[in-house]
Amino acid sequence: MNLEIAVLSKPGGRSLNEDACGYWTSDAGCCWVVSDGAGGHGGGDVASKSVVRSILNDFADAPLVEPETISRLIQRANDAVLREQQAQQSMRNMRATAAVLLIDQAADVALWGHLGDSRIYGFRGCRVLFQSRDHSVMQSMVDAGFGDAGLLRSHPQRSVLLAALGSPDAVNPAVTQSAMALRDGDVFMLCSDGLWEAVEEPTMERLLAGSTSAEGWLAALEAELLAHARRDHDNYSAIAVWVGNPADATRIISA
Repeated sequence: MNLEIAVLSKPGGRSLNEDACGYWTSDAGCCWVVSDGAGGHGGGDVASKSVVRSILNDFADAPLVEPETISRLIQRANDAVLREQQAQQSMRNMRATAAVLLIDQAADVALWGHLGDSRIYGFRGCRVLFQSRDHSVMQSMVDAGFGDAGLLRSHPQRSVLLAALGSPDAVNPAVTQSAMALRDGDVFMLCSDGLWEAVEEPTMERLLAGSTSAEGWLAALEAELLAHARRDHDNYSAIAVWVGNPADATRIISA
């Protein structure tokens, strides 16, 4: 099954890009990761790069597409951030999110997991099939019925996280336990909050339906983001993974 990959990562209206992303592919297994760092004094930049480097290197050493693999990768990435904190006291408060997607090309299945508010989306027929749930204060409030989903994009406390890499407490990533069988035309996107806060899901679907390539779709998402962005808007990053040839798949065009 052919995979088309596109990557986008920009500083936005900030002087430093504290997002990081990357991927590693082989016939045995494929791994994509997006991380959003925070902490000041350059710490967010260091934390996110450490997360991506740790996850990709560890997966390359043992490219098994299993739920336990994702949990281990994120746990080891947390250890890597803690080591960076200990090595540089000025960065002891740095933290980072992680969103990880694994695909087994031989078995045509996918697994994913995350910690924090960097998201993973799955699309089928140009509609959102699933999206990860943020480890944030506002997500917990919405889940408990204290407001609607709009608060995730608008509330002043929307970026307060309940879990992140770099915490001395044990990390407990959300990991899908059942592999998803892939179909031609399936699309995945991993992204930081700088992108999903600015582009709502119906717009993601509409732009996907009008795109002919993964790179073109990310460019359309970026244009939508920039059309409404404040001068000091956040870093934004995304990885798009198109499975098979979406142009040949049944597509639902939304108005």
